[in-house]
Amino acid sequence: MIQHLIDHIEKVSTIHVSEAGLPESFFEHKKYKKKELLLTEGHRCYEKFFIIKGCVHLYYLRQNGTEQTIDFALEDWWTSDFTAFQQGAPAQFSIRAIENIEVLSITADRQQALFKQMPELHAYFHLVFQRAYAACQMRFRFLFEFSKEELYQHFLQHFPAFTQRVPQYLLASFLGFTPEYLSEIRKKYLS
Repeated sequence: MIQHLIDHIEKVSTIHVSEAGLPESFFEHKKYKKKELLLTEGHRCYEKFFIIKGCVHLYYLRQNGTEQTIDFALEDWWTSDFTAFQQGAPAQFSIRAIENIEVLSITADRQQALFKQMPELHAYFHLVFQRAYAACQMRFRFLFEFSKEELYQHFLQHFPAFTQRVPQYLLASFLGFTPEYLSEIRKKYLS
């Protein structure tokens, strides 16, 4: 399983981890079933997860008790409540498996030890999170710039993998729609 992460590191950066060998002992291989929680809002966040197989969504409970999806993660993505992970604090978000998934998890302490042993990995994580932050910025721009229909069309065109794998009610939550409104938009484009 560690080879999957090594391949990803070498794909997105100039670091050649396979030559030095990425110590598997820093990571834990885990499997979760569909709908199982990886992280629960309010519980301490000790891990971040590299998705090997499957899809998850990151969400929080709104004051009215509904779930608000704020992110998805597919294969080769990292996910966690990153602020809580860094601080070892209670999570502000939950993470649930949308499909049966496999992950490599690492704790903050193990990550620091890994950085001491392989400081070049700082550059990899910097690059990964810089890309993730850029994607988040663009999402906010699209939320403010596009009409709801344009937002849905943009999502369909640029992220077709999500629309095939993510339940429509989660996609609606992510886009800021009600499931009923998303259903109306979809009917319009299917007609």
